Amino acid sequence: MAVGGSKKAAKTVGRYVDPASRGRITKKRQVTVEERVEGWLGWVVVDLLIFGVALIVMNYLSALPGAASPWYLLGGLVSLFVAFGLATKWR
Repeated sequence: MAVGGSKKAAKTVGRYVDPASRGRITKKRQVTVEERVEGWLGWVVVDLLIFGVALIVMNYLSALPGAASPWYLLGGLVSLFVAFGLATKWR
């Protein structure tokens, strides 16, 4: 059996390797004013989704005034599309 030196090679892979030595640390970037999202935007998206689905369901149940109408269906779909459009800007 060969007797080796007591020097240990620096570990470059494995479970207990420092992430900084592997280059796995990503620095946080500054959030610009355009990317900042107001706190109320999420609630508006949820409200529009619930309103759109409720309007469509109530239209098919004939629970709205004036019986079933394509305008109620259109209003529900517009509400859903606006909610999805706002949701794409929410991070």
